[in-house]
Amino acid sequence: MSYALAGSRQSRYWSEWYQRIGDVNRELWLLLSMFVIAALLNLVVASHGVILELYTLPTLFSAYFFGRRHAVMCAIASILLVIGVSVLNPSLLVSSAIVGDDAAKWFDIAIWGGLLTVIAYAMGTLYEIKERHVRELRRTYLGILSILQQFISNDKYTHNHSYRVAMYAASIAVRLGFSEERIDDVRAAALLHDIGKLETSRELLHKAAALSTEEMGEMRRHVKKGVEFLQPLGGALSRILPIVLAHHERFDGSGYESIKGEEIPLEARVLAVADAYDALTSDRPYRRAITPFEAKEIILKGKGSSFDPRVVDAFAVAFEAHEMDLPESLLVM
Repeated sequence: MSYALAGSRQSRYWSEWYQRIGDVNRELWLLLSMFVIAALLNLVVASHGVILELYTLPTLFSAYFFGRRHAVMCAIASILLVIGVSVLNPSLLVSSAIVGDDAAKWFDIAIWGGLLTVIAYAMGTLYEIKERHVRELRRTYLGILSILQQFISNDKYTHNHSYRVAMYAASIAVRLGFSEERIDDVRAAALLHDIGKLETSRELLHKAAALSTEEMGEMRRHVKKGVEFLQPLGGALSRILPIVLAHHERFDGSGYESIKGEEIPLEARVLAVADAYDALTSDRPYRRAITPFEAKEIILKGKGSSFDPRVVDAFAVAFEAHEMDLPESLLVM
């Protein structure tokens, strides 16, 4: 058991490092592309000289998208690039911004470099302040959804089930490499995916015997009822409507509306796996819960039929990393 745990931790450690390296590579390619664009613009505007203002573009881009640390590093790289060019080929620095003798040239470069660094620091700081406010708004948004979900839940099981599904779905979404915004959408959809059951009778929700055809039809209508309930709210919640609407669809097309494969939003495919896993591992009126390992095997067997293979693979990785383990207090609620 200890060897398996150590192995899963090591696997998670390396996967996180690979993801970080991938993020760094993407950032480097983006910044390199900005330097290339600046050089091309320089070539078009002044084919025989370097215009310093154009080499502020990578720094501005870095500050806007990556924050203070990246912006300052990019500014330093721009300064070193211009210094290197001026040393290797002084004749290139003949734009209108740099005239006079060598002392004046180096003075202009120093002033430009200092201003560029200050701009990078200031803009990067503004970016980080904005990102902090956005994160706070996201936490507030999800907190309000949780409170809303508690008020509208028709029964305790629906509320606790939705909360657990949100945690499972977020873990799977992270493993799929979703952005923070998409993870928030998956979490919000999970919290509210059963909101349509508000208008379903408690007798039907807690019925221990098999449902009749009419009762099954009534249960299936909770999906569209939930979308109708959420649709007037608009805003960020409008993004989760397709997820809620499709969370009972199956990858092979045998779900509620018979859409299949890539026609189903990926977020809904994530929610379907998380929803099924919690349903299997929870006590229901008509059956007892099964163990997490038994539930995992059932989901793996549904790969390619009930569930998207990519989502099942991400679920399996999260499961092995113990990210699907919840506190006992949540499991017994």
